[in-house]
This record gives sequence, C-alpha cells and structure tokens, in this order.
Amino acid sequence: MSTAAATPLSVHRTDLLARLGATPVFDLVVVGGGATGLGVALDAAARGFKVALLEAMDFAKGTSSRATKLVHGGVRYLAQGNISLVREALHERTTLLNNAPHIAQPLAFVMPSYKMLDTPFYGIGLKMYDALAGKAGLGSTQFLSAGATRRLLPTVQNKGLKGGVKYWDGQFDDARLAIALARTAAAKGALLVNYCPVTELIQEEGRVAGVVCKDAESGQRYTVRARCVVNATGPWVDHLRQQDAELMGKPVKPMVAPSQGVHLVVDRDFLPSDHALLVPKTADGRVLFAVPWLGKVILGTTDTPRHDLAREPRPFEEELNFILSEAGKYLSRAPTMADVRSMWAGLRPLVKPQDDDGENTKGISREHTVLTSKSGMVTVTGGKWTTYRAMAEDVLDACFDAQRLPRKPGGVTVHLPLVGTPASGRAQHSMHMAQGMHSYGSEADFIASLPGAEVWLANGLSEAMVRFAARCEYARTVEDVLARRSRLLFLDARLAAKLAPRVAEILQEELGSDTALTAFLVLAQQYAGEKVA
Repeated sequence: MSTAAATPLSVHRTDLLARLGATPVFDLVVVGGGATGLGVALDAAARGFKVALLEAMDFAKGTSSRATKLVHGGVRYLAQGNISLVREALHERTTLLNNAPHIAQPLAFVMPSYKMLDTPFYGIGLKMYDALAGKAGLGSTQFLSAGATRRLLPTVQNKGLKGGVKYWDGQFDDARLAIALARTAAAKGALLVNYCPVTELIQEEGRVAGVVCKDAESGQRYTVRARCVVNATGPWVDHLRQQDAELMGKPVKPMVAPSQGVHLVVDRDFLPSDHALLVPKTADGRVLFAVPWLGKVILGTTDTPRHDLAREPRPFEEELNFILSEAGKYLSRAPTMADVRSMWAGLRPLVKPQDDDGENTKGISREHTVLTSKSGMVTVTGGKWTTYRAMAEDVLDACFDAQRLPRKPGGVTVHLPLVGTPASGRAQHSMHMAQGMHSYGSEADFIASLPGAEVWLANGLSEAMVRFAARCEYARTVEDVLARRSRLLFLDARLAAKLAPRVAEILQEELGSDTALTAFLVLAQQYAGEKVA
C-alpha cells in the first residue's frame, strides 16, 4: 500500500494567500472545511482539478469535530428500514478503516439486555446488519450470557441483567481525520486556507463565477474566480443559499433543521473496558453510547432542535441531566456533574422536508442532500462522517451534471491512503489509548526529530507535536492545537486550560502571530462546565 511522502509538506500561510491571489481561475472553489468540504476537495484534486477550499474558522471547527467518534453503518437506520443508507455506510466504513488505519479502527459494542426478549430481538437485527456488511464485516454478532456481558463490561449495572449482544462497528478521531483529509488534498495539489471566510458570491450573467473572501488575520480581501462553487458549510448552508437567491432575485426556503447533540466525557474507571456500551432505546427514543476513547469514556448523545446557529453551542442543562441519568441506569456507579472532565455540543445539519418546521429532528433523515441552484452553485448538506467520501462523489457528479466541470472518472479515493497511513496499512495502537506518537502513523519519526520531542506537556501531547501542528497541520491558535490537533480540550478541559499558556508560547515562536490564548481560556471554562464570566 502506497503512502504519502516521508517528509510532510510544510504550511506557510503567506504562501497560501499569495497563491490564492495569483491564481486567475480555479476549476472548483469549496466553501466549508468540515468533513464534506474536505472530502470534496480531496476527490476533486485527486481527479486532477485545480481546487481551492476556504474555511471561515478552523478545519472541522464546527460539527465535524463533535461527533460520537463512531464509524458506523447505522444500526438504528436499519431499525427504520433504511436499508440503502445502511448498506452504503457499511461499504464506506470499510473504505475509511482501510485508508486511515492510524485514525480509524474497529470497535466492539455490547448491548446489555434487561428483558428476556431483548437479546433475541436485537440480536436478530444485528445478524441482519452482519449480512448487509457481507465481506466488509468486522466481526460476527454474538449472543451473550449475563456472565459474558459482565466480563466484557465490568461496570455494567448487574441488577436484572439477563444477557447481551456483541457486535462490531468502527471508531475514529474525527478532527484528526479532517486534518488528514486536508493535508492529503494539499499533497494532491489543492489549496486550502482556514480562517478565510467567504463574504460574498460573484455572479456574472446569472451564473456564480466565484467568491470574495477575507483573510481573518490581516483583513485583506481576495477575489477568487472559479468554474464551479460548492457550498459545503454544514448547518450554515442556508446563509450562502440566501445570498445566491438574492442575487437571482428569488427567495429560497431554508433546508436545514439544526439539531444539537451533546456529549460528556468521564474517566475510564466508569467503564474500564475496550468494548463500548450501547443502549438501543433511551427514555427519549435515542441510542445511548458509553464509548472508550483516547483513555476516557464518552457518554452521549442527545437530539434537541435548535433555532440558532451558534458557532460554539452550549449544552442545555436538561441535556446534561438526561445523559447522566440514563448512563446511571446502566453503569454500576452513576456519573455526576462532578465527574465530567469535558462536555461539548455540536449541530447536526439535518435536511428537513419543505413542509417541516424542524421541531421533530429525530424523525428527519440523516441522508445527505445535494442541490444545484439556477445560478449553478452546488450545495451539499446532511449526511454523516462515515459517508463523507460517497457524498463527495455525489457532489462532483452534480458539478458535472450542471456542466460546470468536465466529467472525469470517479472512484479515485476508494483506495487512497491518507497522510500518515503506515506502510503496513495496519494500526499500531488502539483508539482506547491516550493520543500519542503512535496516532501519527508513518509521520511519528519525523515528529520525533523536532525540537521538544522529549518534553511532554501531558499524556499524549509533546512540545514537538505543537510545533508539528503549526508547521504542517495548519494550526493558527491555541484552540486549534488543544481542541483539534490534540484532543485535550475534549478529554479534560481543565488540564487543557492549564497547558494553554505554554502552547501559546510555542505557537508564538513558530508563527509570530496572535494565538488567541484568552479566548481559549474562556472556551475551556465552557467545556469544563464552569460559569463563564
């Protein structure tokens, strides 16, 4: 299996912006640097198109860094009868696990049963899940006795336990996968610029012909011309759609019904296992997960309609209480707010039917939608991380169908290893372990050669990793490093705040620009569940 070059590409913002201003016209401009936008940029660049991607904040700053960290076919979509979505997701699950084994790996789940009929009922459904996966399956579903369930989940609630079901899905580090996609796209020739919001669309003779963007650091504006513009801004797609519609003189109805998902992180002793716990139906009808991840345990998630589009949404108190209450029913020791190391909320860009008011987000499809406006702008939203690659192919098909780009053969990313993929194509660590050098795959030796490789700020974060984030991973601020290049903010917000000043010093040495330390300290308070002054 081929991999990226041993010496990583360096990133110099001045060079990126110079290239942005000097390019007469791009084939494709992608607006939005989340999972979908990055997938589109990589696919297009791999097909030989001249691509620019512009992100208003940092890559994966929004929804794409706030997932449940699962690469899955969607067990509950199977229960809804959405066979096509499950089959596609299972296929893409295998592709992702193969293309980024240092970032995504198989994970076993155990579903404890407290009613006699639960084990056969859910077990049969999961056997169907195995059948749909076929050769792409990660392991066979097993029916468990109560004793076997307790061995796999040592802290599961024992009272009334009848047995359980074990099945397989995948797990990943969402923000690090986003950075790997960005860097792989750059290696294929794409130009990616974060902290460069698009401020307006350019229309000529009724067609979108590019965008105007602004470097958030200098304030300089750039006119970026393109044969095709893709709106991949997730929950915020309607903002650009409205701009497009106003230029055309025709209003459009919003297509996104935002839904908030909340996750809490507790210490591993609440679930000291390499197996995840899954509750198929909680009091609100959603699935509850307790997932081992990078040395901690993630509890979630909720599904709460929102009518705003906050960049940094806060968990509602009722959501926190709900997760803790439900987790307490299935764990021998019930977690409390005092046990929470970090908490976060993310917005899902659910696509609502045109007659829907967005009040029942649990009933809205998780499938993605691709629309082409009369001006030729292509908008994509919805979907999930697991199917990002298939979504990208659908977007490019829309660009071809609109005759904005010449059609080129697809399938180029099916067997395309992302940067850092080990030469063996196999993971050298477990996602259950704290993030460390092993999570960088084939680039670990390069990082070990950087200054500060022996100076560990915390378990899983060295000074060299901070320098690598600044030099090669597009990091500009303390938050970029501690939230998305490292995942410390999501794992232990108070520890992240403690380390932030030193991280800021290193970034200042590397970049010589504002590292936004103060803003990060305020954000860390929010993730720690503390009141922000």
